Amino acid sequence: MKLINKIERKFGKYAIKNLMFYIIGLYVLGLIIQLFGGDFYESYLSLNVGKVLQGQIWRIVTFIIAPPANSSLIFMAFTLYLYYMIGTVLENVWGAFRFNLYFFMGIIFHVIAAFLIYFIFGYSYEFTTYYINLSLFFAFAATYPDMEFLLFFILPIKVKWLALIDALYMGATIIFGYGFQFMPVSMQYRLYMPLIQLGIIPSPVIATAALVSILNFIIFFLLTRNYRRISPKEIKRKRTYKKQVNVANRKLVHKCAICGRTSEDFPELTFRYCSRCKGNYEYCQDHLFTHEHR
Repeated sequence: MKLINKIERKFGKYAIKNLMFYIIGLYVLGLIIQLFGGDFYESYLSLNVGKVLQGQIWRIVTFIIAPPANSSLIFMAFTLYLYYMIGTVLENVWGAFRFNLYFFMGIIFHVIAAFLIYFIFGYSYEFTTYYINLSLFFAFAATYPDMEFLLFFILPIKVKWLALIDALYMGATIIFGYGFQFMPVSMQYRLYMPLIQLGIIPSPVIATAALVSILNFIIFFLLTRNYRRISPKEIKRKRTYKKQVNVANRKLVHKCAICGRTSEDFPELTFRYCSRCKGNYEYCQDHLFTHEHR
């Protein structure tokens, strides 16, 4: 936490404000290229480590224009809006610098994962922005666990449960990705198709991609483990306490029942309650002994 604070003090002024607006713009550009550019993205922009080592360095950055989903335009529009909302909320809660740091850490971990996979397995795994957006969703769920989304636009479900489902999926991807090859052949035969139907590919390449990429979320939140002080619950608690203090302070303002002068307007006056009046009547020093008792 102290390290991040030091980095923020030194480089915070360079943070890109409203970063998610520009990222969504890049996603829209990537969508247009995919719709009308044929294989241009795969040929020149994707994160292909083999091509990067041949001199196409720009691929380390240009791969991030890949949109987060390949589906209908309506679903794509909804997905882009969802991630814009998630990114904007996180930036508002964390501040522009910390959100920038989190997002760009995700990109760096993607690049690291791609190179590890290439050198360990000899395979150019072309990352999209899937894991980057998933890490954004995990961060959002950790910040607003009780916020509800409408599943299929009908069923309300809390974000923390959706994140738990994604976490289980990621865990299964990592476990079966590394462990599948060590299982008996008969078990591999029984499990392979059910895993594929669940969207889990039992491959160490995919497992490495998932593991390294999700480290962004794990490391960032370990580094900011006392982030609770600016969590929504903590902010709400502080606001409630401040309101209570303000109410209490307002109750401490003394007011004369005769002339209406208050201790706030006339701090030089002395105010006292009259023990002979029935009720909590308070009087200034000029009317404490001259008023008619009630």
